[in-house]
Amino acid sequence: MPSIPVPSWWRRFLSLPNESPEKTFGMALLVSAICAVVVSASAVLLKPRQDANLQAENSARMMQMLRGAPGIGQLLQGVGAEALEVSVVDLASGALAPDQDPTAYDARRAAENEQTSIAIPPELDVARLGRRAKFATVYLIRDDERLASVVLPVYGKGYQSVLRGYLALEGDLNTIAALTFYEQKETPGVGTRVTEPKWQALWSGKRVFDAEGDVAIAVAEGAGQGPHRVDGITGATRTSLGVTHLLRYWLGPHGFGPLLVRLRGVS
Repeated sequence: MPSIPVPSWWRRFLSLPNESPEKTFGMALLVSAICAVVVSASAVLLKPRQDANLQAENSARMMQMLRGAPGIGQLLQGVGAEALEVSVVDLASGALAPDQDPTAYDARRAAENEQTSIAIPPELDVARLGRRAKFATVYLIRDDERLASVVLPVYGKGYQSVLRGYLALEGDLNTIAALTFYEQKETPGVGTRVTEPKWQALWSGKRVFDAEGDVAIAVAEGAGQGPHRVDGITGATRTSLGVTHLLRYWLGPHGFGPLLVRLRGVS
């Protein structure tokens, strides 16, 4: 077997004394470079698997939320995520986008790309997003031909982080069946209470729209009185306000409003 030629500079480097500063620095630099390449390669190669695991975890959280919602839970008794009708929606028109593959579409990545997202007008950007994707993945649940529920992905700025969750509406597209947040980095023990089942349970049965058809749902500063208010979280005023704003954005005309209008016409 022919030997592999060794560059002369490498031979000179190896011939240096081990206590030589040049050799010590060079070896440290070489080890660092090799480690950086290994870490970078691992991150790139494992990214698809990590994304798939995250998507599976989020889907499981959503199904857990729906099974705990009155009415919808009975409908989903004994069935899995395959019971959901998954669709990609053009947010501007509310129409389905059949050219988009729901299993491959990533709204989070799309929102970060100027080609696949749009800037939100400042006067409408109550959720402080800056940009949003042109499309979104939604989930419909039908009882035979009747629309039983629609699940919408919602997100927006809280106090210290972006809050991401799912909002489930009943078939009347006005009554909240459930709300859950699966991602947040709010103040521990305060803002993080948005993930507590006890607080999330307060949303069931609340109404989104008022008599005039305007989005009225909100987190109150104290006790939530009436059909459109949910108890505020003590000590987490800005997180609570963030929840109000993100829901009002996504349920409004620049979010899922056009979709809800279309669904009312066919459900």
